[in-house]
Amino acid sequence: MELRRWNVRHVRQVLEAAPHFVPFARGGDAGLEAIRAQIGPASIADLLDRARADAVAPIPALPASLYLEFARTGRREGYEDAQRARRNMLYRLTLAEWLEGQGRFVDAIENLAFARLEETNWAWPAHARMLDMPDHPTVDLAAAMTALDLAEMYYLIGDALSPSLRARLRSEIDRRTVAPFLERNDHWWLHSTPDRQVNNWTAVCVAGVVGAACYLETDPDRLANIITRGLHSLADYLETFDSQGGSSEGPDYWSYGFGNYVVLAQLLHARTGGQIDLLDDPQIREIAQFPVRTVLTQGLWASFSDSDSNPTFHPGLLTHLAERLELPALTELGMQNDFRVEVFNQFAWPLRQFAWPLPERNVAFGGTPHDWFADMAWMISRLDPGDPHSLRLAIKGGHNDEMHNQNDVGSLIVVSKGKVVLTDPGRGRYSKAYFGPERYSNIMASSRGHSVPVINGHEQAEGGQHAAAVLGHSHGEGADRLTLAMAAVYPAAAGIAALERDVVFDRGVPGGRVTLSDSFSFTTGEGAFQSVLVTPLAVEAGPETVRIGDAAGGVSVRFDPRAVSVSTERHDGVEKQYAPSVDLTRVLFTTVEPAAKGQVNLEISPL
Repeated sequence: MELRRWNVRHVRQVLEAAPHFVPFARGGDAGLEAIRAQIGPASIADLLDRARADAVAPIPALPASLYLEFARTGRREGYEDAQRARRNMLYRLTLAEWLEGQGRFVDAIENLAFARLEETNWAWPAHARMLDMPDHPTVDLAAAMTALDLAEMYYLIGDALSPSLRARLRSEIDRRTVAPFLERNDHWWLHSTPDRQVNNWTAVCVAGVVGAACYLETDPDRLANIITRGLHSLADYLETFDSQGGSSEGPDYWSYGFGNYVVLAQLLHARTGGQIDLLDDPQIREIAQFPVRTVLTQGLWASFSDSDSNPTFHPGLLTHLAERLELPALTELGMQNDFRVEVFNQFAWPLRQFAWPLPERNVAFGGTPHDWFADMAWMISRLDPGDPHSLRLAIKGGHNDEMHNQNDVGSLIVVSKGKVVLTDPGRGRYSKAYFGPERYSNIMASSRGHSVPVINGHEQAEGGQHAAAVLGHSHGEGADRLTLAMAAVYPAAAGIAALERDVVFDRGVPGGRVTLSDSFSFTTGEGAFQSVLVTPLAVEAGPETVRIGDAAGGVSVRFDPRAVSVSTERHDGVEKQYAPSVDLTRVLFTTVEPAAKGQVNLEISPL
């Protein structure tokens, strides 16, 4: 579906002809009993127990000083954690009242909902920085998610809420999100510009605001304007994906950004009687398969960019896409229904898990032998997809101005026996510095944290001009191969004239093997060159091999001691976001003597 072809008049006509809006069953609907049966009495009883505790628990405080902590210290977790606790309480209480329908949670819901309406900012401190002026609310991820949270609560149990709360909900959602979305053009995420491409923010913000309007806006002309504006914005978001449906943001942000696109797709489909169907496009089917194509082995995914190796994919999202697009592998990614809300930061996902639980499957999809995203230059190779312990490889090309960019051109990941041995460590702790000028001094975002060369002491440089060119790619029964030209990735001061990284995934040897060859030449004179491997595991260096990890998950790395010397560099307690800190070791294969040109060859085999 070409989203930009929609105009206000056409959307208005579709809205006029649409049937009654029923996105979910609710009290009195026959479908609600079917939902209860799918969930099962044990999970419902657990939800009700937790909701009873929430009903008498104090509401977490959100004082101004906690909000301003980010501006003063760069720390964002204090406010976000307290706000998340409020949200989770409200989610459990709303789901409990929706499923039980006896009114015993309404008072607690009203208390929490009024507290949410009284927050000065719905936007997170990292995005608004300061407390909003009353006439200029910040519309960010959190504000948009809050709008949809409250709108869906209103829909599910609104008849049980007081007239005062219902009026306040409608008024505040409009004042804080819908009206600013419709009337202001200063939202950076609204459209791409020559200076900045949109990213997951666009899908999340548009889904939150337009989704809330689908529930609450009663003026069809205004709603047509809101929807049309959102469709045109989402057209820019879809252009961030490559022709194979890949996203340089990685699997984590597929779940967040594209997940919210799917949330809005469902709501618009219901609101327009299927006339606006955001999933009716071949490109969407490609995008929907991104987590299927980026799985390394069961439970592990390619962790490029600010993504982690073990992302969570929402059950409701996977079920809906699998059914709508006939993609059963999406239900076989190892995700399970637990009917708990603590892992979610928006109501859309626990609601949809309860409404659309995953089928109970014991199948765990482990990928195919090979996946290739040509536009992004991501290659993923699996020795035996049916054996989760077999050797796996992921390597990327690309450039250093990608979405959630890390300076990681040429980065590779190796998994053996179901364990990440050579890592792309994913996202660092989300602090003010991490998203500011100091980003690339953080090992997680700089090339120091990735298995890429260091040239004359220089790391990779930031910017879209610092890009790799694909010299060759092939896939066959015997081997997969990717060859990148990477000299442009480094600053001029590195003095590199040519750099080719050739990576071969050899299927012909027992257990498989990865061969990494870096060929280089300098512009003038001789230079120093290092090939680097990064691991979270123990390292033991020998005369001709380096042992990384152990027999339960590890590799041996063969090298030529006449060409390179080996040393290690430890980085303990590197902070991550939403995960424990990690210890990283950089294994440095340094040319023995400065040279005008040369080659470093490493053979990586499972232990």
